Amino acid sequence: MTSENKFWVSEVAQEISRAYSKFTVATGITPSGEIHIGNMREIVTADVAVRALKELGKDVAFFYIADTYDPLRRVYPFLSKEKYEEHVGRPLSEIPCPCDQHPSYAQHYLEPFLKSLKTLDIKVEVFQADHLYKEGKYTRNIIKSLEATQRIREILKEETGKETEPTWSPFNPICNACHRMTHTEVLGFDSKNEQIQYKCGCGDEGLASMAGGGKLTWRVDWPARWEILGVTIEPFGKDHASKGGSYDTGVRFSREIFKYEPPFPIVYEWISLRGAGDMSSSKGNVISIQEMLDVVPPEVLKYAVLKVRPNRRIVFDPCLPLLSLMDEFDDPSSKGRNESAIHFSQITGSSPLGIPFRHMVSLVQTARGNAEEIKRILDGTGYKNLNEKAVFQRAQYAKKWLDRFGPEDLKFEVQEIVPKAVKTLTDLQRKALALLAFHLSQGMTPEVIHGLIYKVKDELNISPQELFEAIYKALLGKEKGPRAGFFLASLDPTFVKKRFEEASTPVGS
Repeated sequence: MTSENKFWVSEVAQEISRAYSKFTVATGITPSGEIHIGNMREIVTADVAVRALKELGKDVAFFYIADTYDPLRRVYPFLSKEKYEEHVGRPLSEIPCPCDQHPSYAQHYLEPFLKSLKTLDIKVEVFQADHLYKEGKYTRNIIKSLEATQRIREILKEETGKETEPTWSPFNPICNACHRMTHTEVLGFDSKNEQIQYKCGCGDEGLASMAGGGKLTWRVDWPARWEILGVTIEPFGKDHASKGGSYDTGVRFSREIFKYEPPFPIVYEWISLRGAGDMSSSKGNVISIQEMLDVVPPEVLKYAVLKVRPNRRIVFDPCLPLLSLMDEFDDPSSKGRNESAIHFSQITGSSPLGIPFRHMVSLVQTARGNAEEIKRILDGTGYKNLNEKAVFQRAQYAKKWLDRFGPEDLKFEVQEIVPKAVKTLTDLQRKALALLAFHLSQGMTPEVIHGLIYKVKDELNISPQELFEAIYKALLGKEKGPRAGFFLASLDPTFVKKRFEEASTPVGS
């Protein structure tokens, strides 16, 4: 098996298993906006690492941490300025839901994501940062951080080259008056009573509890969390992995402040949206995970992300490239279905349907969505003994994909009467249709029909483009259409023969 074809996670799992004796995989995100398929790379990467380690017989814990205690940084374009201006700087878990249907802003964006995890068959224990802080889970490491403030500042300068402000603290208290954590300054702390003395830019001064009265800054929060949860493996984006980035400082803080060995890093590149750049909730150029799960089977969406090594960029295009990916996943004979794809199916417990997705896109239009007609066509075109439930699920996905992302070239409707487009056919095209009509018979498979089309092409010396154009004009009134062999085999041959005969008759005859 070449390194190119070998499923990358196998190599990663082997490396981890040699370096560690305890296996706790963690991942997380800040629910500050819609959690999109760009964010999904982290959670599915973590999930497949968990599965690969379990395949090696390892006992693995898997945690997802929602950073619900992060502050709202600004009023994002998708938010009402009137409603959220006063909440900038307050924790996401403590400000109102945009739709007023959830307990908080954080829950508004977190709940759809957690629902999508179930659909994706990702089983993970979820922690919410505001709960961890309020329950006192961070308190011990908050004290360590405050006691080592000077050393943390020195490490930050060594790793980033930047000086921190004289008033900088690793802990951001939440003001009791304005409820913001972005304008407060630590004046002192009491380890015994677990309290922080602060003053705020709003003019308030007071005491904040270490248990829920604020949070550690991100660069310190992350390694503190590693020690608290016992994390040994974690995927994260390339921004954290840059020189002097959060991982570099996290490694130092973990070892020197919290006396904990940092986790094995799985660094991933961004997913960008074709024509729109890197996906960003704050910019609004996103496709949500839930939106994609409406049109793509969960196993295929995971495959779209996991077939590419984490250190390679993914440009996501939900149109024709996604159709090709579906073909690659569902069709065992696909050239793109290499050993990596096979191992992906094994490790995730998913399997190809056994019929190209392009055929399903054609099928739902030919059969007009009728389940019995779909079954009849599949039986008649050589696709027997398929999982009926899976087939009809794919048919629904095909219809939704076509409606949402399908290009016009792929959309068609078999015309009940001879289309006006046949008036533009050349004499050679009419002759080709007449010859096809003569040879077509009941029970022809897609492969036999494909061969017949090319036999007619050679016999009449007509170009493939001209011949296919004639077929589609006669049946659809369009110059292009679905793959002809499967398409013609899907239709009643009596109807096709009659239509080709009608279309081959010169106008006015």
